[in-house]
Order: sequence, then C-alpha cells, then structure tokens
Amino acid sequence: MGMKKGVLPFVGMVLAQFAQVGLMIAGKEAMSSGMTNFTFVFYSNALASLVLLPSSFLIHRSSRPPLTFSILSGFFLLGVLGCLLQLSGYAGIQYTSATIATAILNLIPAFTFILAIIFRMEKVDCRSSSTLAKFMGTVVSITGAFIVTLYKGPPF
Repeated sequence: MGMKKGVLPFVGMVLAQFAQVGLMIAGKEAMSSGMTNFTFVFYSNALASLVLLPSSFLIHRSSRPPLTFSILSGFFLLGVLGCLLQLSGYAGIQYTSATIATAILNLIPAFTFILAIIFRMEKVDCRSSSTLAKFMGTVVSITGAFIVTLYKGPPF
C-alpha cells in the first residue's frame, strides 16, 4: 500500500508528459494537413471536457463543494486563459517542429519554480538539499531547452 502511494504521483507526471507530447505531435500533424489551430483547440478541449467532467462527477459525488460565483468566475478565467495560451502555443508550433515544442514544454516546472520564488511561495534555503535539487533541475531544464532550440545539426 505504501509503495503504491509513493509511486502514484510519478506515474501521474509521466502520463501527463506523454499526453502533452502526444497532443503536440497530433496538433502539428493536424495543422500540417490543413486544420486551423482554432479548430484543433476546440476539439481537444471538447474531448477533454467529455472525459474529465463525468469522471469528476463520479469521483467526487459525495464531497462536492457548492458552486459559488467566485468559483465559477475562477473556472471561467482559467478557461479563457487556457484557451488563449493554447491558441498562442499552436500558432507558434505552425512555424516550428513538434520536437522543439515538446522541449519547450519541459520548461514549465522551471518557470513554476522561478515564479514561486518571485511570489515568495517557495522558501529559498541554499543549505537545503531539496532547494539545491530544485535549482539544479531548473538550470538543467533551461539549458536543455536552449540546446534543443539553438542546435543547428550537422552541415550538409
């Protein structure tokens, strides 16, 4: 039981990465064959809603919080921002490859850590091994994205 609980977050993160990479590759392929990024974002969000909404009602049927105006307005704001960011991302993927787009996705944890430091949600203790690991992960992530972005390949 303890082993399952410890492994479950890592399995979830790996599955989320596979889903994001698969969505980027599918988006690039769909847009290469003529689909607009608006249409792709609509269909991907509709599919996600059809999958996640019923599962949310099934899992949380006994402990559902009330839907207040602030919660609904938060949902609306997150939905609008999410769609705008997806549209921006897929507009950019039309000009590059899916490889670079998936490499840029790996910057999300680094930017999250940097923003957590800026907004003082993360305590910085340079003697702590967890803080040093987070710093190293951020540096490696940003360096890897730079290498993938700037690498030209062998000359032909």
